[in-house]
Amino acid sequence: MENLVEHYGIWSIIPPLVAIILAFKTKQVLPSLFLAIFVGATIISGGNVFTGFASTIQKYIAGSIANEWNAGIIVFDIALGGMIGLVAKSGGAKAIAQWLGKKAKSAKGAMVATWAMGLAIFFDDYSNTLLVGTTMRPLTDERRISREKLAFLTDSTAAPVASMAFIATWTAYEVGLLKDAFNQIGLEVNAYGAFIQSIPFRFYSIIMLCFVLMIAATGRDYGPMLKAERRARKTGKLIEDGAIPLASKELTEMEIKENIPLRAYNAIIPVLTVIVMVILGLYINGRGAILAGNDRELIEAVKASPLSPYVLRQVLGSANASVAMMWAAFSGSIVAFILVLSQRILNFKEAMEAWVDGAKALVIAIMVLVLAWAIGSICKDLGTANFLVKILEGKVPAGIVPMGVFILGCIIAFSTGTSWGTTAILMPIAVPLIYELSGGDTGTILYATIGAVFTGAVFGDHCSPISDTTIMSSMASASDHIDHVKTQIVYAITVAVIAMIVGYIPAAVLGINPLISLSAGLVLAFIVIKFFGKEVEDPEFMKDIEKNTTA
Repeated sequence: MENLVEHYGIWSIIPPLVAIILAFKTKQVLPSLFLAIFVGATIISGGNVFTGFASTIQKYIAGSIANEWNAGIIVFDIALGGMIGLVAKSGGAKAIAQWLGKKAKSAKGAMVATWAMGLAIFFDDYSNTLLVGTTMRPLTDERRISREKLAFLTDSTAAPVASMAFIATWTAYEVGLLKDAFNQIGLEVNAYGAFIQSIPFRFYSIIMLCFVLMIAATGRDYGPMLKAERRARKTGKLIEDGAIPLASKELTEMEIKENIPLRAYNAIIPVLTVIVMVILGLYINGRGAILAGNDRELIEAVKASPLSPYVLRQVLGSANASVAMMWAAFSGSIVAFILVLSQRILNFKEAMEAWVDGAKALVIAIMVLVLAWAIGSICKDLGTANFLVKILEGKVPAGIVPMGVFILGCIIAFSTGTSWGTTAILMPIAVPLIYELSGGDTGTILYATIGAVFTGAVFGDHCSPISDTTIMSSMASASDHIDHVKTQIVYAITVAVIAMIVGYIPAAVLGINPLISLSAGLVLAFIVIKFFGKEVEDPEFMKDIEKNTTA
C-alpha cells in the first residue's frame, strides 16, 4: 500500500471527489459513481481508457458483486424487500401504522418512536437501518413527515448505536483493532476494557443520538431539513418534485386488496422473526467458526460457558453477519408467506407477485450499493486513505492529536464511504503516535484518541453519499439519496463542530472529565436547535395550511 501511495499521490483523491461533486451537482448517483470508478480505473491503468473501462466492469463492479460479504448483503436486501412487499400487500404495514398511530398521534410522537426503535435494534447497523426505515415509513408517511427526515432518523440511530453497543457486530471488530494496536507498542492492556473506556470520548456519536431526540421531540428544524419538513406538512409531498427515491412505487404505493382484514401482527411477526433470526444466526455462525478453529482455549470457553459475556463477544466477532442476515431475511419471508396464505388474505400467485414486486423495488438501490463498493475498492487500490493520513501524520502536537485524528477520520470515511476501513487504517497509526508523543501516557489522552478514531469514522460514513449505510438508509426510507445526504450533512456537521469545541479540545488539551464535556455538548446542541431551529408547525405556518386546505 505504501508504494501505491507514493506512486498515485494526490491522484488518489480524484475518484471520490468526482463521485461526490457530480452526485451533488447532477443528483444522479448511478452515473456519478460509474464515472468516478472509470476515472480511478483509468488512473490505475496508466491513463489507458480502454483498459480502464474493462477494469471498471470486470474487476471493480463484477468483483464487488462476487465478494462473498457483498453478495450476502445483496441477497439480504432482495429477500427483505420481498418480505416487505408481502407485508405491505397483506395490509400488515398499514395495520401497524394505524396501531402505532394510536400511540404516536403527532409527528413529534412518530419521530420519537422511530428514534426509540433505532436504539432498540442495537446489534447491527445494517439490520437497524433496513428494519427501522421500512417498519416506520407507513406511520411517518401518515404523519406527513418527509422521507428525508425519516432517512435522517434511521441513519443517525444505526452506526452510532451499533459502534458503541457492549455486544454487537461492531464490538469484536473494534476490540480486535485495539488489541493489535496495543501489541504494536508492547502495551499490556485489556482491549475490551479500553473499548469501554473509549465510549465517553465518542463525543460525536453520543451527542448525535441525543441531538436526534431533541430534533424529534421539539419539532424544530433548520437548513434544508426545515424546507423538506414544511413541504411535506403543507403539501403532503413526502419527497421533492423530481426526486428519485431508492425504492420504487411498486413497494411504496402498493395497493391493498379490498375487504381484507388489517392485522398488525402480519407485519410485527415477520419483523420480529428477522430480528430474532439475526441474533440467533450471528450466534450459530460465530460459534461454528470458533469450534472449527484452532484456538483451544476459546473452544473450551465456548463449550463451558456458551452465554457468558466474554464468549458472546468472541462469538459475535467471529460471525459472518451477512450470512446471519440472509438467514433472517428468508426466514422473515417464509413466515410472511405462511401468515398470508394461512389466513387466505392472498393466494399463492398473489403472494409471489407481492414478494417479487418488493424485491424489484430495491434494484436501483442495490445498483448504487454495488457501485459504492466498487469505488471503495478503487480508493483502496489508489491508497486514498493512506495519502490523507500522510498529510497530518507527525505534524501535530500530542494535545491536539485526538481532534486531528477525529477530523482525519471524518475526511477519510467521507471520501471512501467506509467506517470500518477508516478505523482499520487509522488505529494502527493513532495509538502508537499518541503513545510516543505523550511520553507513554495511558490515561485520558489515549482513550480520547481511540474514541476519536471510532467516532470520526462514524461521522464520515454518516454523511458520505458513497457510504453503504447512508445508501441503505435512503433505500429503507424510500428517500432520494442525494436529498438525504444534503439534509443530513448540515446536522452532522453541527454535531461534529460541537464535539470538537466542547469535547476533544477540553478533554485532550485541558484534561477535563469527558462527562462534563458531554453535558456541555448536549446543552450547546439544545441551544443550537432553539436558536437556529424553527418549529415546523408554528402558528403562522399552520394558518397557511388551513387557508390552502379551505381554498
